[in-house]
Formats: sequence, C-alpha cells, structure tokens
Amino acid sequence: MLKPKYVIVGASLLFAGCYDGATMADGATDGGTGAEAGSGDPTEGGESGGEDPPAEANLVPQSVSRRLSQAELDNTLRDLMGDDTRPARGFLSEDEFAPYDNDYGLQVASRALIESMEVLAIDVANRLVQDPTRRDLVVPCTPTTDDDAACFDDFVRSFGRLALRRPLTDEEVGAYSVFLPFATEDVPGLDNDFYTAVALAVSAFVQDPEFLYRIEAGVPTTEPGVFKLNDYEIATRVAFLLWGTGPDDALIADAEAGRLSDLTDRTDIIDRLLIDDRAKEQLHRYHAMWLGYRAIPHEAALIEAFNAETTALIDRVVFDDRDNYSALFTAEETYIDAFLAEHYGLDAPAAGEDWVSYGPDRAGILSHGSVLAGFSKFTDTSPTQRGIFIAERLRCNEIPAPPPTVDADNPPGNADDPNACKEDRYGIHAEIASCAACHNLMDPIGMGLENYDIAGRYRETDDGKPDCEISGEGALPGVGSFSGPGALADRLVESGELERCATEQYLQFALGRDLEDDDPLLEHVAADFEATDYDFQQMISNLASHDAFGFRREPSN
Repeated sequence: MLKPKYVIVGASLLFAGCYDGATMADGATDGGTGAEAGSGDPTEGGESGGEDPPAEANLVPQSVSRRLSQAELDNTLRDLMGDDTRPARGFLSEDEFAPYDNDYGLQVASRALIESMEVLAIDVANRLVQDPTRRDLVVPCTPTTDDDAACFDDFVRSFGRLALRRPLTDEEVGAYSVFLPFATEDVPGLDNDFYTAVALAVSAFVQDPEFLYRIEAGVPTTEPGVFKLNDYEIATRVAFLLWGTGPDDALIADAEAGRLSDLTDRTDIIDRLLIDDRAKEQLHRYHAMWLGYRAIPHEAALIEAFNAETTALIDRVVFDDRDNYSALFTAEETYIDAFLAEHYGLDAPAAGEDWVSYGPDRAGILSHGSVLAGFSKFTDTSPTQRGIFIAERLRCNEIPAPPPTVDADNPPGNADDPNACKEDRYGIHAEIASCAACHNLMDPIGMGLENYDIAGRYRETDDGKPDCEISGEGALPGVGSFSGPGALADRLVESGELERCATEQYLQFALGRDLEDDDPLLEHVAADFEATDYDFQQMISNLASHDAFGFRREPSN
C-alpha cells in the first residue's frame, strides 16, 4: 500500500478541487450534468435551449450547487463503500445548524476544507482496500494481473457511476487509467499491487467536486432563468431529500431509462424510496434538528431511551398509520420501556406491549424528554428558551435577538438566592418596558411547561427549592392559556399555525435555505398538505413528484 503522502500527490494533482456551492450553478457541464432529461446519455444536451418549462413555472425553486453536509457525506460513504465509521464527523468541522445543517448560504470553501477532504479521502480509500470483504463489494471483478486494465476500467465505471451519480464517459474512464501504473511501480519499501491503483482512484473520486457537491445544471427553457434538470440530477435531488444520501444502483438505472422525468414513473419511484429504512432515518434526523433534540445533555442510556420513544411516535404517525400530522403533538399514548416508565413516573407497559397512556397533562412529542431537554439553559429549564422554540419552530414567528447590552448568558434575578423563585425572577422581564415587548412573546409559553424538568420529569417545585411552588400556568400569545405540554399542543392545533409552520420548516430543510423568495411554492405545498388531511408522507411525495421539482431557477441576485 502506498504511503498516505504519495496518495495525496497521485490523487490531488489530477482531480482535487473545491468551490463554494454558488459558482457552478449555471453553465456547469462537468461530465454531462447538463444532459437532456430522459436521454439516458450524459453526453447529450447542453445549452440547447427551447425546453418547455413546467405548467406552474412560478413554483420552480431557486437552486445552486450544494455541498454535501457532514451527515450526507457520511451516509454516502456508507452506502458507496460500506464505511460505517462516519469519517466526515471525524475529519471535517461540524456544519452550522440554522437550525438545519444543509443551508448552502453558510457553506464556504476553505483551505481547511480542501486539506481535510484530502486526508479523509486517503483514509477511506486505504481502509477500503485493506478490507477484502468491503473491497470486493466495490471492485466488480478479480484482477488477473496487477496491471489488469480491463478489470480496472470495469471498477472505475461501476464505482464512478455511483460516486458521481451518473455514468462516466469513455474519456473520463480513460483519465483514471493514470493511476494503474502505480500498481506495478517499483518503489523501495512499498508493496504495490492492483488495489494500490484502486485506492488512488477512490481517493480521487472522493475529492472530485462532482462527488462533494450536488451540481445542478440542466438545460435552458423558454422561461428566462428556469432550467430543466436531467434524470440524473432529479434522481440525486430525490435521493438526498428522501434518504440523505446519493442514489443507489436501482435509482441510477431509473435515471438511465428516463423514468425520473416521467411524472407517473417518478411517483412510483418515490413510493419505493419511502418504504426504505433510510427514509425513516432521514425523517428522524430532520425532526431532531427541527425540534432541537439532536444533542441533549444527558447520559447515553437516557438519550437512547428518549430517541426510541420519539422515533417510534414519528414512525407511527408518518409511516405506519399515515395519520393527520397533528397527532404527532396530540397523541395520548407513548412508546416506553420499564426504564423510561420509571424515569417519567408512568405505569410500565404490560408484558408484550410498548405503548402506554400518558395520563393527564401530557400528550404527543412535546411531552417527550428529548424535546423538553432540547432548549434548556443554565443547567435547568429556561422559560425564555422554550418560548423561543415554540414561537419560532412551531409558529414560525421570528423573535428579535436581544440588544447587545443584555447579559443573555445569565438567568434573570439572583438564582442563588434561596428565596428567589423562578416565576418571580422571570417576572422581572414583564416589569421592564424594553424587555416586555419581546419576552411577553416567549416567557408565558415557557412558564406553562415549567412543571417538566430538563429530563422531562414532572415536578411541583423549583429544583432545589421546595418552597418555590410551580404554578404551571402559561399562555400561547394570541391564542389562550394552557398548563403542560398536552394543553399546549391543543392550543397550537387550535391556532391553525402548526401545520403551516411545519410545512415551512420542512421546505426550508428540503431546499437548503430560507423561504423568503419562495412564497408561491410554500403556499402550494401548504395547500396540498391540507388537502391530504395533513398526511406528512404524502406531502413529501407530492413535493418530489411535482413537475416543478424537476427544474431549477437561477437565483435573482
């Protein structure tokens, strides 16, 4: 095996490159990404012009090239070469969550990224060829000699097809033959063989901008600024939306057959993708980012139990029962084991059962320890942070940032005063006019959840202060009063804002950016969601199978 430094030179001189996700959105023609939709030939298409736009051209979303998020990169490497070590998490800086990790406006290319990708690429390539089981899954032939050109070309075609999410041209395959001589080069101290060349090629593929970025070019339509995507680009869009990873062999075969540009066929394909476990994993991850429990301050066993409870409810509502999405917030049962039942103070499930009744005050996902732990502060619950969460994530109401002179890193009042109860301390916000305008939109919501601590357990007094009784009385501004997460869910449903905000949040995740320029698309998806009785899975399917989903619009600035 070649030394790492030698691999860097061999792979990066020919192939490595990087860009920021906004500079190759128009006019990109790498390897046929501008191919005409449905042609099955990545060398056709280009700047032909004159394609018909969709009937509802105003619904075509703005789009630029998007870099794979850390999670998408790990998922893709897992599916591409069986690498489940999550190398991107180990080698790359964490993405910024705002609240999602795929906002392309925050993706900036840097020397650190390029260098980290080189190290990552070398690591995954070398470990791949050192593992015969995984190696044989990606090399479709057995080399007869160390310089078996036919076998190497077969590998480059099959691996490159999945890595670049489209077939390679003969010219592209030939370019990778530059690595084959390294299989037999006589270098003292190095044991070169056929798989040395494989490692170099894999390292190059992983550093290729077409692997690291989702490049959407398309061909011009008669609608200015609107481009029709080819089948491979649509397949990539669908795969990353539904699975959080690149298209598999079957989906690329569908693209080769032109099935992604046919709306009936695409709907059938989407139905197939949605029954894959990866679709569940993607929705679990989306909810963890949206509802703020992707990283919570508890021990591993409790986090595992919380995740089991929360993902079970998501699966029941979205996949199993296909229920009205509001059931995610109003469900009267929860999925727990004896450990979590004892933690919550609920009755343990009967033998052979997993779902139990919440009892009074609790209902749905807002009662889960995962969500109740997500917006804590100062090692305790924060009525303000919980209020911001409900206002911004579930009502889509923007709360202004505090003035720079405000000490937001410390709780109000004197928390160390044994006589200072939390309700009294937070009440100070309402007494100061400059604070009240914003805090009246947040604190009353959080106060209605105060009976539930940072781990989702019911309590009657402030932590460590038995004389500070918690009233548990809160209010959803403009809607009504409540006490506890169950009543809060009722008020949210009553407001009529929850389902629309859920639509806006998912669309922001799907497009990788804010929605201020996509009001027509948001209005369409929200109306469609309502028309399906708020079937979340159907909303996703309808979005991905809509004609406009196969097009892109250039940014206006």
